[in-house]
Amino acid sequence: MLNVITIAEAQQLIAEKFGQLRMPEEQVPLEAALGRVLAHDCLATEFVPNFNRSTVDGYAVRAQDVFGCSDSIPALLMQVGEAKMGEHTELEILSGECVYVPTGAEIPAGADCVIPLEDTEPLGDGTIAVYKPVSPGTNLIFRGDDVKPGDLVLPAGRRLNVADIGALAALGQTQVWVRQMPRIAVISTGDELVAPGEPLPMGKIRDVNAAMLVAFVHSTGAVADFIGIIPDNLEAVRAALQNSLVGHDLVLLTGGTSVGVKDAVPQVVAELGELLVHGLAVKPGKPTLFGQVQGKPVFGLPGNPVAAYFMAYLLVRPLVASMLGTQFAERKVSLPLARNVPSNHGREEYVPVVIREGKAQPIASKSGLITMLANTDGFLCIPRDKEGLRQGELVEVTLFER
Repeated sequence: MLNVITIAEAQQLIAEKFGQLRMPEEQVPLEAALGRVLAHDCLATEFVPNFNRSTVDGYAVRAQDVFGCSDSIPALLMQVGEAKMGEHTELEILSGECVYVPTGAEIPAGADCVIPLEDTEPLGDGTIAVYKPVSPGTNLIFRGDDVKPGDLVLPAGRRLNVADIGALAALGQTQVWVRQMPRIAVISTGDELVAPGEPLPMGKIRDVNAAMLVAFVHSTGAVADFIGIIPDNLEAVRAALQNSLVGHDLVLLTGGTSVGVKDAVPQVVAELGELLVHGLAVKPGKPTLFGQVQGKPVFGLPGNPVAAYFMAYLLVRPLVASMLGTQFAERKVSLPLARNVPSNHGREEYVPVVIREGKAQPIASKSGLITMLANTDGFLCIPRDKEGLRQGELVEVTLFER
């Protein structure tokens, strides 16, 4: 008999037991930092950009010199030089003067705006006719407009994306301090399991969970090692778990977590360490367990793939984020429900949905049918004290990452 607790209680217990676990820091090259989690705040040490620069090809001028000009009454300015790309300019303009500047070049001293080429006309004697006025600051970026020394550019705990890599490059960074990626062992248990690619005898099933959980682990920013398919017996499970604790920060076992005669995982975890929870008031995923062995988190996920996925998402994913010192964002939308969904199990229920025509369409799915989950857009949660949801009711849908 399972003594069940709620998902919220399980999440709280995991946070209490393992919330202080943090991965060590390491320094990696900038080109290897995509997807990694920053270990420290990144502060600017220089101005970006480091000079006032033009955003168009045109003429640097004083805005007051072109005030009120038009096609019929152009402002006439004398060109006193040309700024060059990639070079510091010593030029300075006075009233009535202008300097040609290409896009990205430094603005000469005295100028406060740039007139685009298409709004000007050279008159052949060094005089430039300007046909449209601009205000100060137009068509240029001032020194430090992006960041100034001491500005917070990226906070610790940020999972670096492509734009972040560009920001670090702009600051001249070549090495980045990040959290080491947790190393997670994935173990499948079950006499009925056959690895993908192997012949499938009658009565056997494919090991779906191994590939799925390895991919899941990688999606969280951790590293996965698949240990193998282990028979449903105490000796095999015990040896696999003990071996997996060496060199790994967390262990995921799948299958063998219920209360059947051959379900060895709960007994092994309790024997080697501490079985904290065995049983959740949730559908799918009731026989989920977790504990600690040698101070490391150990999760026993159900053998049914859909249940295993939801429990990994709801329990393992937040723990990995905590170990990395970050939080994973979730995208949620509120949508009307396309049809009634009954639920009277006394358990919190997670239901996959497809979004069609602006509505959340629940998918009738048994916990072993992973292909149904693969074709959905997200999921909704029915609270344990609610007897289903009604058609048209607004529901919150958590979107899957695609």
